[in-house]
Amino acid sequence: MQTRLIRLKEVMTLTGLSRSGIYKYISEDRFPENVSLGGRAVAWVESEIQQWIDNVISRRDDNRLTGYDMETEL
Repeated sequence: MQTRLIRLKEVMTLTGLSRSGIYKYISEDRFPENVSLGGRAVAWVESEIQQWIDNVISRRDDNRLTGYDMETEL
């Protein structure tokens, strides 16, 4: 499998998170870190983002999330 890097706009589309939400989760070690492309350009490893999404769905399916309080459970 080829590793693909994706930019912030695509990460936001895939996850449904806002820019500030993504960076908040990163600062809390609850989201994959980005990869520096040089200067101020960054990207994320697509497979890591997909794994994060799969984990969120898995936690939902395992009834680990209570109510709609995603902020404390992600």
